[in-house]
Amino acid sequence: MRCKFLTSFLLFFSISSEGAVSGDRNTIWGTLGHDINLTIPNFPVTDTDDVRWEREKILVAQSKGKAGKHFQQTEAFKIMKNGALQIKTLKREDHGFYDVMVYGADGSSKLQKAFDLRVLERVSKPEISWECSNTTLTCKVKEGTDLELNLYRGKKFLTSLSQKILSHKWTSLNAPFKCSAKNKVSEESVTVEVSCSEKRLHFYVIVGACAGGLLFVVLGALLTFCICKRRKQNRRRKDEELEIKPPRTSTMEKGPKPYLTPAAAAQNPVTSQAPPPPGHHLQTAGQRPLPPTHRTREHQQRKRPPPSGTQIHQQKGPPLPRPRVQPKPPSRDGEDAPLPPPS
Repeated sequence: MRCKFLTSFLLFFSISSEGAVSGDRNTIWGTLGHDINLTIPNFPVTDTDDVRWEREKILVAQSKGKAGKHFQQTEAFKIMKNGALQIKTLKREDHGFYDVMVYGADGSSKLQKAFDLRVLERVSKPEISWECSNTTLTCKVKEGTDLELNLYRGKKFLTSLSQKILSHKWTSLNAPFKCSAKNKVSEESVTVEVSCSEKRLHFYVIVGACAGGLLFVVLGALLTFCICKRRKQNRRRKDEELEIKPPRTSTMEKGPKPYLTPAAAAQNPVTSQAPPPPGHHLQTAGQRPLPPTHRTREHQQRKRPPPSGTQIHQQKGPPLPRPRVQPKPPSRDGEDAPLPPPS
């Protein structure tokens, strides 16, 4: 009995060992937005085999032969006839570890295999630009993950960089430049011929200098125009202020004297009496000569110099009327009667 049991155990172990595949993980690179098939290498799957696919120890799809039941976690997963797992329209979150297990009709394990799926974005076509002033060439790409940029001049390799932008200072332009971008799922390249002649460079320098000089001249002209316009405005403002400013007038030039009524003339005999005729030196007892101060002031007012040009211009017209001499009323009882003129 012991010999039979030992013989059957060794036979089962030998069958399982022959059907099993190494458990080492195979790295699979998938393209973002595209479909991928996780294929079992060098292992035929029969119609009676049970195939199970798990992601991070979670069942995502299962097929139990032709007559058995089929299971798929989502529509994105599907088991093909050869046992491969198809993932539709890869997303970034689809990366991870996948395990496949194949069992025979009797439930024996025939295969166990692990896959490491990594999702990458395709690289876009590189773009090359250069600057002749500092002899610098730049190669860059806009899209792509885990990429590498390689730069060549002709067939000679120059430099490489695991970034989206690469810069290089050239020493000669005897061959065109080639820039290639690649990763595990795609590769793109572009070739250009850089031309930086000295004549063209000098032309750009001359054009830039001329443009700068012209700009300086225009700015100078604008500044001069603004200064002249400012001065004219200030001068016009001063002239307007002089014209608006009122002239100073004396007390004698304020206007004609008001007309005195007979009653006012009687109250103010000094202004109502007419001056005596020439040669007449006699005075009545009631009449008194004007005070010297009043005469001096009146004489000064009469001899005051004529007003300025502005005032003369404002007083043009007929002469001002002089007050009329009112006759003196007859005196009572012979008082204050004027003496007859000498014969």
